[in-house]
Amino acid sequence: MSSVAVLTQESFAEHRSGLAQQHVKVTALNSEEENDPPTYKEAFPPLPEKAPCLETAQEPAGPWCKIRPIKASVITQVFHVPLEERKYKDMNQFGEGEQAKICLDIMQKTGAHLELSLAKDQGLSIMVSGKLEAVMKARKEIVARLQTQASATVAIPKEHHRFVIGKNGEKLQDLELKTATKIQIPRPDDPSNQIKITGTKEGIEKARHEILLISAEQDKRAVERLDVEKVYHPFIAGPYNKLVSELMQDTGTRINIPPPSVNKTEIVFTGEKEQLAQAVARVKKIYEEKKKKTTTIAVEVKKSQHKYVIGPKGNSLQEILEKTGVSVEIPPTDSSSETVILRGEPEKLGQALTEVYAKANSFTVSSVSAPSWLHRFIIGKKGQNLAKITQQMPKVHIEFTEGEDKITLEGPTEDVNVAQEQIEVMVKDLINRMDYAEINVDHKFHRHLIGKNGANINRIKDLYKVSVRIPPDNEKSNLIRIEGDPQGVQQAKKELLELASRMENERTKDLIIEQKFHRTIIGQKGERIREIREKFPEVIINFPDPAHKSDIVQLRGPKNEVEKCTKYMQKMVADLVENSFSISVPIFKQFHKNIIGKGGANIKKIREESNTKIDLPAENSNSETIVITGKRANCEAARHRILAIQKELANITEVEVSIPSKLHNSLIGAKGRFIRSIMEECGGVHIHFPTEGSGSDTVTIRGPAQDVEKAKKQLLHLAEEKQTKSYTVDLRAKPEYHKFLIGKGGGNIRKVRDNTGARIIFPTSEDKDQELITIMGTEEAVKEAQKELEALIKNLDNVVEDSMVVDPKHHRHFVIRRGQVLREIADEYGGVMVSFPRSGTQSDKVTLKGAKDCVEAAKKRIQEIIEDLEAQVTIECTIPQKFHRSIMGPKGSRIQQITRDYGVQIKFPDREENPAPVAEPAVQENGEEGGESKDGDPSSPKKCDIIVISGRREKCEAAKEALQALVPVTIEVEVPFDLHRYIIGQKGSGIRKMMDEFEVNIQVPAPELQSDIITITGLAANLDRAKTGLLARVKELQAEQEDRALRSFKLTVTVDPKYHPKIIGRKGAVITQIRTEHEVNIQFPDKDDESQAQDQITITGYEKNAEAARDAIMKIVGELEQMVSEDVTLDHRVHARIIGARGKAIRKIMDEFKVDIRFPQSGAPDPNCVTVTGLPENVEEAIDHILNLEEEYLADVVDNEAMQVYMKPSSHEESKAPSKGFVVRDAPWATVNNEKAPDMSSSEDFPSFGAQVAPKTLPWGPKR
Repeated sequence: MSSVAVLTQESFAEHRSGLAQQHVKVTALNSEEENDPPTYKEAFPPLPEKAPCLETAQEPAGPWCKIRPIKASVITQVFHVPLEERKYKDMNQFGEGEQAKICLDIMQKTGAHLELSLAKDQGLSIMVSGKLEAVMKARKEIVARLQTQASATVAIPKEHHRFVIGKNGEKLQDLELKTATKIQIPRPDDPSNQIKITGTKEGIEKARHEILLISAEQDKRAVERLDVEKVYHPFIAGPYNKLVSELMQDTGTRINIPPPSVNKTEIVFTGEKEQLAQAVARVKKIYEEKKKKTTTIAVEVKKSQHKYVIGPKGNSLQEILEKTGVSVEIPPTDSSSETVILRGEPEKLGQALTEVYAKANSFTVSSVSAPSWLHRFIIGKKGQNLAKITQQMPKVHIEFTEGEDKITLEGPTEDVNVAQEQIEVMVKDLINRMDYAEINVDHKFHRHLIGKNGANINRIKDLYKVSVRIPPDNEKSNLIRIEGDPQGVQQAKKELLELASRMENERTKDLIIEQKFHRTIIGQKGERIREIREKFPEVIINFPDPAHKSDIVQLRGPKNEVEKCTKYMQKMVADLVENSFSISVPIFKQFHKNIIGKGGANIKKIREESNTKIDLPAENSNSETIVITGKRANCEAARHRILAIQKELANITEVEVSIPSKLHNSLIGAKGRFIRSIMEECGGVHIHFPTEGSGSDTVTIRGPAQDVEKAKKQLLHLAEEKQTKSYTVDLRAKPEYHKFLIGKGGGNIRKVRDNTGARIIFPTSEDKDQELITIMGTEEAVKEAQKELEALIKNLDNVVEDSMVVDPKHHRHFVIRRGQVLREIADEYGGVMVSFPRSGTQSDKVTLKGAKDCVEAAKKRIQEIIEDLEAQVTIECTIPQKFHRSIMGPKGSRIQQITRDYGVQIKFPDREENPAPVAEPAVQENGEEGGESKDGDPSSPKKCDIIVISGRREKCEAAKEALQALVPVTIEVEVPFDLHRYIIGQKGSGIRKMMDEFEVNIQVPAPELQSDIITITGLAANLDRAKTGLLARVKELQAEQEDRALRSFKLTVTVDPKYHPKIIGRKGAVITQIRTEHEVNIQFPDKDDESQAQDQITITGYEKNAEAARDAIMKIVGELEQMVSEDVTLDHRVHARIIGARGKAIRKIMDEFKVDIRFPQSGAPDPNCVTVTGLPENVEEAIDHILNLEEEYLADVVDNEAMQVYMKPSSHEESKAPSKGFVVRDAPWATVNNEKAPDMSSSEDFPSFGAQVAPKTLPWGPKR
């Protein structure tokens, strides 16, 4: 075992003292002799001995002194905010909203932790934890922001206000924190004496009490001001303010003498009246005495020396005053005067003058010459070097001026000289062992030299032990400075210049890649760009910020690498572009679910097989477009499959119309408005125009046959119009007028269109401009339509107010359901406002306000509604309750449709939970007679079967017929029982498809009934279609059955079992080919089944195909019979070489010579016997070949074995000496006196921390 200590030059000084006392032992690393094991004390050095603590001398002496308890710095306080004082009471959910935000803000501001809880009385409990200061701040914030605030005022004398504020406002802040209030004190220039307190009631009371206490205390005190000439203030204060302090202590009075810098002569006394008088008398006495006795002398002292006379913080002046009792007056720093005045008793002035000159000359200023670049090395890391000098000579001030090659020293002459010597030695040493170099590198390369997070520059600094100074970007400087060890500086300079020259030779290339691909190239978590960067490590790839919407990707690096990376990325983008081809397929909304399939099976299959991305619109959106993205060919294939599903499901026809491509844009219209209007008008057909620039004239129309024909006529008519003369005009009308202009069911607009022949397009909800109406057609037709529409719009702009009489009994019909009827009238008639009188007033006057035509039309509609209400009748329609659900349709859609179509109200009865069986007579209990329904006519309808229809008689009758037409009817269809399972299909898919397609319920009898009757239940209109569909399926299945019978022709071939593996082929390749080619099933006998003839092969399929397959098998057998098998002896040592990796070499030989070669299995009696099977001539050639290989490989084997003899045995074969483990000498348990190993249970060997605690005895004995 060896240890190596690495001692650097820097750490030498730190370790020198320690190394001098210790004996350092160096062990040779490559020593072959084993070293003596270390001693116990070397391996486990004992802890240093420590004198016992004096404080704990009386305690039982332990190895460690008792540890002092540490006071917790974190405190916890709980504040309660009563319900009536809570600011935020109405919260939907506790812990949300403004209150939670405020608490988070308080926690961030103060650093305290808050926890809120609601008490039973809905009061708010807030637990605040943290340091005392943080808790107090948080409490103040809580009170101010979460508790309702009250305010009060307290009046105290104006002169007491400053005592409330305290020094630097500390007392006021403390008071605010303690009471959690806000205290506002009027400004000094404000005559008011009112102090305003804001906070909680409790806090206000506390604050008020504290302020009144301060004021009461001040009332006992008096204030007096004494005017004393400024020059005598030092005598009153005394040296170091000793005199005034004594005076204050003796009299208990506060004496405020203005500082020398403040030009005030007034001395202020504050305190108890009697003591204050005493203090004033004593100060006056000193003043009078000094005024009589003192005299002055003026001397000239250099301005630069004044500061030495004053001393740090005026200490020198105080020193002179203490020694001589003379006050020295120095002119202010902004004055140019050099005259210093000494004031004191005449006999003391001489001594004071000597002191002044001594002080003036005690300090000196010196400078040391040192290059400015060395300054920071002289200062040292974090000022370490300089600290050594300043600690020795604290009075010396050392100043470094940036850009100057000198260091200024200032202080006592002796100390300055010593410091100067030390600095000069340091400078000389640094100049000898340090150097610097400056290099010019274009500033644009600086950040690349620095590297990511300073990686490059830090590596160079650490490697060459130098300092590299690179100017900041804003300086635009090219100069880089390297400082440090001369050799390191030169090496760093060389490397930096190499890096810079490499960068100058680098190439920057801008690659244009559409921003939409950037995210894909980077990858979800940056994995794709990481891959590119690993592939091209020398190239720096910069993507623009997503916010800049830029397509430029910058590549920078060596020219060749940049070129390779560019090609790679361009190929990547080309693939992305190819895979991002997108086409939109309009599919009728009702067929989207069929395209998706059960659990998304259909769409998943299409996506996987076509390798495309297919996006369907959301269920609740009105869009019918399915978007397919991927490669163009794949997208086309997916589109074809989706359209095929739609075509199969519905009576959809597709028609192609030829319209010159130059007219396509005008037919589509701005943002597709024109073509959208045609599609909507023709029952929502899909019209597809070829892509722009394709030059194709073919326009495809897809949809129900009748609607397609209508759309085709319109398109051709419009195209003809466009070719002759097309004219367009835009009109503007308020969006609320549009419905009125269109009219009910498009009646108004159709009338204008029929009269003029022009096409009028209104904006859809997606259009930005909701006021724009476009008129298209021939000029004459457009102008006529424009005239008519403008007249209508003009009338609509003419707002009038009208009224009509409506019987109050009908008012409720108009205003119920939040005025739904009135809203519908307003929507339909240009936003007309209809006002009914308030409920409770017996008025029958209804007011209408809006455009004249709209008002008239609305009045007419209201009148119609009233007539309907008055002519309203109620009729009953009896339909068994079991059919009610199917009549209502999914989510009541069918019933809503009838209500809308016939303008009636339909009410279904409540469900009868447990309908009594019809056959059983009603039972009478306790001799009582049953109700009416029990005794009534049994043929009368049940209450739960009666549906009530309300409305006009003729409409009610029509609605009743419509309801009865929705009652499901059941028919029976005879289908052979053996076909039932095929009709049901796998997991019921076949029957479910038919039920969805024909909207009926198909009931197949249970298998045990063996019945041929299938029942179909549904609407009469759907039954015929369903029956036809079912019979068509039966025909299809019967045809399949016949085909199945033909396909089940069986043929047996007798083939010797030894040829079976060859007929099957490797992994079944040969037999699979025969099966596929002849479309037959081939069955081989089961080896384990002894009852089967082992030489019989069964072929099943069409007779012709079975015979062809038999011939193919017999042909193989014929070839096999000609084959021979020969055994050849091959040395087992070369088998592996001949077989090759994973049998690759032997397969190649077998394919080349068309033979089969079998090697012996492990454990075979003859390990060298190899069998070759094939045609005689092929077998001979193959044997020759493998014998040649054996000869060649055997020579290599022999050589290798010969070499092994001379090879050293491998390390794992060597016998290893058992490890001794870790050994130490002179261990306590191995000494001569046979000491035992330490006893771990002994308190002497393992003492406890501090005094031992006696175990606590329990009344019930020890714990188990």
